[in-house]
Amino acid sequence: MTESGDGVPEYDVLIVGGGPAGLSAALNLGRALMRVLLIDADRPRNAATLVSHGFLTRDGVSPHELRRLAREELAGYPNVEIRTRQRVFDIGPVGLRDHGAGGGFRAEEGFRAEVGRREPTESVRARAVLLATGLREQLPDVPNLRGFYGVSLFSCVACDAWDLREKRLALIGESADLVARARLISRWTSELTVFTHGSVAIGPAEEAELIAQGIAVERSPIVELAGERGVITGIRVADGGEHAIDGGFVQPQWDAELGYLREVMPDADEAGHLIVDRSGRTSRPGLYAAGDIAAPGPQQLVVAAGAGARVAAVIVHDTLGVTTTH
Repeated sequence: MTESGDGVPEYDVLIVGGGPAGLSAALNLGRALMRVLLIDADRPRNAATLVSHGFLTRDGVSPHELRRLAREELAGYPNVEIRTRQRVFDIGPVGLRDHGAGGGFRAEEGFRAEVGRREPTESVRARAVLLATGLREQLPDVPNLRGFYGVSLFSCVACDAWDLREKRLALIGESADLVARARLISRWTSELTVFTHGSVAIGPAEEAELIAQGIAVERSPIVELAGERGVITGIRVADGGEHAIDGGFVQPQWDAELGYLREVMPDADEAGHLIVDRSGRTSRPGLYAAGDIAAPGPQQLVVAAGAGARVAAVIVHDTLGVTTTH
């Protein structure tokens, strides 16, 4: 970190979000001699998850432990600063000019950001900003769903289906992609029931197709999830039906919290994902995105970490005005 003439701390890169994408980017940027500030509100979406899977050499580690290990490694880099339990309240331009058709940017002044805990208490500046905040999930309005979420009900099929293989599973959701998700889950079990919770997420023709594949559909609203200490044993619905269940999946709705970008808001798609090129550049020069906020697809820790590393390399090249094929 350095200070400008007016005493405002200055960094090469400000990273917003301390999940796997942000932490991976911080590591790679730190090793490239960048002055990095990472701001993390410490409210990870996977906080309810006891263990995470699919991360090579860390299969079965808790998300909390993975973050702890990453922060411990980053402590060895004096040019990387991590502030936890803080938020970015606003980001605006200080002075930003496009570098030209070859990619990259000139941002001697870059961006200014207002940061703090409950309210903004400090201004910082950075030449580039990497958004790695992930997405917020909105679970279906099912009684006591949170009591089982992360223990026996999950959202990531690729992460958790192996541990639920050949069990009696539920899929709870109200979204348009429910049928596709049911087909995917059926790879790991022959006993799957889809609960639409009274919604019209599945049409009659789709229901007939699922039934033909051995997948049951329950349309009645859920009134009770049975079980103890997070382990689900059954689901009771409004018409009096009861279903014995050993575990399953929930299909959340996703949204991104982007209000702090109102002055520099880049292009986003209808679902709220920031639109980026294959290198993680948004439509605003000097503003990048990595992880779930920018990449619809597998929401796995290893995928987000890889995206963070990739965008970090791009930022280094762009800072130098070097054309890159990343």
